[in-house]
Amino acid sequence: MASQQHRWLSLSRGKTWDLTALLNAVDPHAPRAERHLWLVRLMEWLRHDNSLPDTVTPVGVLRLRHFLNVLERNPSYRAPVAALLQRLVRETEVAALFADLGFSARRELWGDLMERLRMMVLPDTPDSTDLAQLFSLFFSDGADAQWLRAIDDQTLQRLAQLFHDPDWHQPFFEAITYLVSAIRAAAFLPTLRRRMDGVLLAERPFEELVRASEALVEDLEAGDWDAADDSRRWLDDLLADCREAAASVHGHLEAYGISVDLMFELEQLRQRTLRIEALTDAVLAKKPERALLNLVADLVEVAQRRRSLRAPLSEHYALLARKIAERSAASGEHYITRTRAEYGAMLRSAAGGGVVIAGTTFMKFLVLALGLPAFWAGFWAGMNYAGSFVLIHLLHWTVATKQPAMTAPAMAAKLGELSQERAAATGPPPHPDPAVEGFIDEVTHLIRSQIAGIVGNLMLVAPVVLGVQLLARWLLNAPLVGVHDAEHVLHSLTLLGPTLIFAAFTGVLLFISSLIAGWVENWFVWHRLDSAIAWNPRFVAVLGTSRAQRWSRWWRDNISGLAANVSLGLLLGVVPVLGTFFGLPIEVRHVTLSTGQLAAALGAMGTELLYTPEFWWCMAAIPFTGALNLLVSFTLAFRVALRSRGLLLQDRGRLYAALRQRLRQAPGSFLVPPAG
Repeated sequence: MASQQHRWLSLSRGKTWDLTALLNAVDPHAPRAERHLWLVRLMEWLRHDNSLPDTVTPVGVLRLRHFLNVLERNPSYRAPVAALLQRLVRETEVAALFADLGFSARRELWGDLMERLRMMVLPDTPDSTDLAQLFSLFFSDGADAQWLRAIDDQTLQRLAQLFHDPDWHQPFFEAITYLVSAIRAAAFLPTLRRRMDGVLLAERPFEELVRASEALVEDLEAGDWDAADDSRRWLDDLLADCREAAASVHGHLEAYGISVDLMFELEQLRQRTLRIEALTDAVLAKKPERALLNLVADLVEVAQRRRSLRAPLSEHYALLARKIAERSAASGEHYITRTRAEYGAMLRSAAGGGVVIAGTTFMKFLVLALGLPAFWAGFWAGMNYAGSFVLIHLLHWTVATKQPAMTAPAMAAKLGELSQERAAATGPPPHPDPAVEGFIDEVTHLIRSQIAGIVGNLMLVAPVVLGVQLLARWLLNAPLVGVHDAEHVLHSLTLLGPTLIFAAFTGVLLFISSLIAGWVENWFVWHRLDSAIAWNPRFVAVLGTSRAQRWSRWWRDNISGLAANVSLGLLLGVVPVLGTFFGLPIEVRHVTLSTGQLAAALGAMGTELLYTPEFWWCMAAIPFTGALNLLVSFTLAFRVALRSRGLLLQDRGRLYAALRQRLRQAPGSFLVPPAG
């Protein structure tokens, strides 16, 4: 082992500070910044040279042993090193390390994200008494926690002798006091207190937490270990009660909407209770050095996570995404047809939507003809789309491309039920598996419904637009959409251009509109606006009791649809203009609108257009446009719904096999519902 140590020590010489230079530079009487900088260099030396071959014992542990050996052989080095370490513990806020590291001073998620961003961008200074801040400088490598945990007991005992602090418990007592105060303050916030289960608060666990922590500290300071064990059990029970009371807020959130800031505060509260338990474990452990080392290693990992933006976003927005997905799933159920009667109703509903989109097509050409500045042209085009989509929604008709983003969460919910059934089942799955077959039935219903929506839209939008063009030509001697606009349509919609890219991009906008709809509905429910409309004295005085109740139900039932349609319309109109402003030549390709524009071009240029390849290249683009609109929006919404539920598709192969079998055995079921 000694020869191995000598080999890797010699390999590292010259690349960074060597141990002799470090020990010659140690000065416990140096200014604070220099002392702390020396410790940073020491940590760099301990973890140095990851290029060396892997060994059973981590390199950091081997170097620590060598460092301690040198100190024991050279008392002239040991004394100043020990003095410097003891001064670090004595003159820095050790309690702040245990009480503050990993927790945000902010009470909202965005404030925490800004704090994390500052930590990532701005450098830290070693000239500080805040040990929580210095900690990130000392342990700046993600692998530090791993080699710290690998330190053996003998080496750990030798290291602890360097610190030798008879009052080492005191920072733990202070940290417990700080943490209990923070937990109590958070629990008394109105946003949390009003949403906790009153039954769980009946025993006043948060108030008792203060008394239990004070009793534990008094027992420990008095050296009464038997009493300390009793106080510790009391404290642990109260911490569990506090976590249970905080967890009861989730039930309220499930029913009344999600707030990511409130979820952030709940998680901070829960983590503080766990930190208190970790501190009491360290203080009361039979081997406090090992418990303290494990706590330090845990804090190293916490410090690394504090420099990540992705972790809190994915953690807290997963729940919001789930609520959005669940609300969209409830809406999406209305877009899935399972019987011939529902299929016929979908065709009629989509046909009505096609009639409205025909009017939207002419309004779009009118907006373009006004020659407005780019932004206002895009804005009024978006308002045209939004008004048309809202009208379709209010008439209970259908726009086919809105279906996928709404039905995908419903499909994810079905898949979640399938996963739960398989998890509860014992033994190998039967063949055929009823759960898988049920899911494939839903896929079949979904595909059939999507096709019915597109067919219903297209079977009227084209004839209505063409009919209006011909009627205008007969009455006014000129079509509403002229030849110049028709030529532009043929140039822009052709399959030979970037139509497929634009169609996929439109699918992304369709997906974003579904997220906006879910978020707006969650906001509406979170602020209980439906109850406010129904019972607010001013509203009741103006509307009357019965009308206020009807308005409340109407807004609750329609807020998601209105948000989805308005946002989709504005996205389709404004985003291309903004893209052009930033040098991105982005356009939208919506299958129903594109079909209406092509019908207008045919009405402007006459039947001679049918004999040109330009027309048929545009016709060929229509099915691809529809497929990409549907596929992209559905795929994105489905992935979000799956991730928000924490589902991994383990049975993907079986599902694909079952789907292929259904295609072979009953291909017509994907187009027309079976009789009966």
